[in-house]
Amino acid sequence: MSVTTVPLRPVNKKGLWLIWIGVFALLRAAAAFAYHVTPRIGFEVVKEGTGKSPTKADVVLVKYEGKLDDGTVFDANEQAPMQVAQVVPGFSEALTRMKKGGQYKITIPPQLGYGDREAGPIPAGSTLHFDVTLLDFRSEAEVRAMQQQMQQQQQMMQQQQMMQGAPGGAGPAGPPQGSPPQP
Repeated sequence: MSVTTVPLRPVNKKGLWLIWIGVFALLRAAAAFAYHVTPRIGFEVVKEGTGKSPTKADVVLVKYEGKLDDGTVFDANEQAPMQVAQVVPGFSEALTRMKKGGQYKITIPPQLGYGDREAGPIPAGSTLHFDVTLLDFRSEAEVRAMQQQMQQQQQMMQQQQMMQGAPGGAGPAGPPQGSPPQP
């Protein structure tokens, strides 16, 4: 067996530039395609808030009303605490763009909401529309510390109530033993 070699002609500079222009055009077309097919939320600022925005690790307190395309209200709450990382992806993304005290209108496409599954009164494949006010937010560590403090206060109150009602405690005193009943 013999191997025949074929000499390759060198690429001239003009041809090299055409290759690079082609690669650049292809990358640009791919980026534009990806941008147009990637689902995004609709995000409108009604009233600008102040300060920093929450992160995915934070717990927010929001006032919201959620509607379907036909205007049906599927959920509403005046003060709802929620972990940013625990809600549907589109709502989570929107929360991280909000500022305290701000009011927003959000439109979440099905791919960033509940997708092809039904969720209570929300039909599968639904676009979700929200009016949201970000009331406040705290880090998860701050929320845990507040919960522990509240539990300690509840325990102290229970202990005080037990001491007041216990025999010999500082509870309400009745008539001394052996005294006649009072009318």
